[in-house]
Amino acid sequence: MRIHKILNNNVAVVLDESQREKIVMGRGICYKKKAGEEIGAEMVDKVFALSNSEANSRFQTLVGDVPLEHIEMGERIITEARLRLGKPLNEMIYISLVDHVYTSIVRFLDGITVKNVLLWDIRRFCREEFQIGLWALGQIRETFNVELPEDEAGFIALHIANAEMDEKEMHNMYEITKVMQEIINIVKYFFHAEFNEDDVYYYRFITHLKFFAKRLVEHKTYDGRENDDLLDVIKNKYQNTFRCVEKITQFIQKKYEYQLSKEEQLYLTIHIERVIYKTQS
Repeated sequence: MRIHKILNNNVAVVLDESQREKIVMGRGICYKKKAGEEIGAEMVDKVFALSNSEANSRFQTLVGDVPLEHIEMGERIITEARLRLGKPLNEMIYISLVDHVYTSIVRFLDGITVKNVLLWDIRRFCREEFQIGLWALGQIRETFNVELPEDEAGFIALHIANAEMDEKEMHNMYEITKVMQEIINIVKYFFHAEFNEDDVYYYRFITHLKFFAKRLVEHKTYDGRENDDLLDVIKNKYQNTFRCVEKITQFIQKKYEYQLSKEEQLYLTIHIERVIYKTQS
């Protein structure tokens, strides 16, 4: 294969028989070479052929700056996610996940850790993706001798969950956004409150609503019955907030014929209580 563009010593862009760009990787494949020269197929370890032109362009920029072993780790996680989930992933995950794996390892080695404020939700509502994230942390530990915190498994899970959205689901975003806004309006009216949209509790609340609205639009109910006793405790502790959740439950049932499970009522009560308490404080 003939080199079209050199990105670094380990990565080159080549053209296939249809003159489409492919990204090839291998240790030292471009050492002392120039564009137009040949690369032996036996020297190539990985070949990426991204059909999305934007993803292809951004991936070329990324791999020029990221060490080969981090790119390989990102690709390994993506392959595992495809196998476990049994569905295609948006090609943009090659940029978002590879970049995240690289920067999270660099940050950790610099003594910097980032708290994942969504971890609580991710564990419950992206369970398969979170398990892949935990698997990824094990792979990173074995390869780089770096013990990343569980927060990073949550971040990896979010990258995977975002990449799962196909064209049909993207069309659903209008409905998802509408449901979210309707619930926010009920909460604002009930408590006569305005939210600080830059606050971390509001961000968690919005993210939880997005998980919930997505399930509603897709007609999927989440019902973990192990928390029935906890709901009774929460109802008594946050009585006013639970009355707000009851109004939301009635509204959703009437408009969308969707019945909130006890689990969904539980988490919605907790999130609303937190964001309202923070607002009133």
